[in-house]
Amino acid sequence: MKALAGRKVLLTGGLGSLGRAQAVTLARAGARVVVLDRPDAANAAEIVAGLAGEANGDIAFVGCDLNLLVEAQATVAALAAKEGGIDILINNAALIINRPFEEFSLAEYEDQIRVNSSAAFALARACAPGMKAKGYGKIVNFCSITLNGRWDGYVPYVASKGAMLGLTKSLARELGPQGIRVNAVSPGAVVSEAEERVFGERLKEYNDWILANQSLKKRIEPDNVADLVLFLVSPASDMISGQNIAVDGGW
Repeated sequence: MKALAGRKVLLTGGLGSLGRAQAVTLARAGARVVVLDRPDAANAAEIVAGLAGEANGDIAFVGCDLNLLVEAQATVAALAAKEGGIDILINNAALIINRPFEEFSLAEYEDQIRVNSSAAFALARACAPGMKAKGYGKIVNFCSITLNGRWDGYVPYVASKGAMLGLTKSLARELGPQGIRVNAVSPGAVVSEAEERVFGERLKEYNDWILANQSLKKRIEPDNVADLVLFLVSPASDMISGQNIAVDGGW
């Protein structure tokens, strides 16, 4: 029997590099995966259909703007009711911009806090009642190794991930008695479209810096992160909660 047979997963930011790898991995493990991403995402239906074909599994798409927290919470609450409860919530969506602190506006700071961490609180609120009713649930929040303090130009992003770590620890304590496990994943520098967008012409310089700092002289791929997520949402990790686990190549 597949590890996630019968489980229903909500995966935010599911159309990006990390999200696509997770969707395929979890669907292959038997889960029904609902990918949540921006309603205006280009070719969303085509991408999700391709992922479902690759996984030979059940992957669906729902459009939702995490900038609109009240509406997002209501959308996910309605989805949970329709699905008979969400068993696994993966808060993977994130905004990331690299530039000096002085060049960020207050609005840009607030955008990253809202999408990168406040949305995780809103969606946990929407999913937790169904998990409590079943006496079982898994929540995985995406933090970041940028919390180690060795990264310049990410002040709003790092602040949002610090909030996500605090949310993980406190939710794990509060929801544990109801059988809900809450953990965090901290990816290192993963090969993705996001790094191409963020660094552009500086990509080679960035790549060289990453390999110089990692103990393992090989870039991290999205599948490496997806494998950890699969472990954290499977029965194999049922006695793990409140943890932040890095996939960083050994910084």
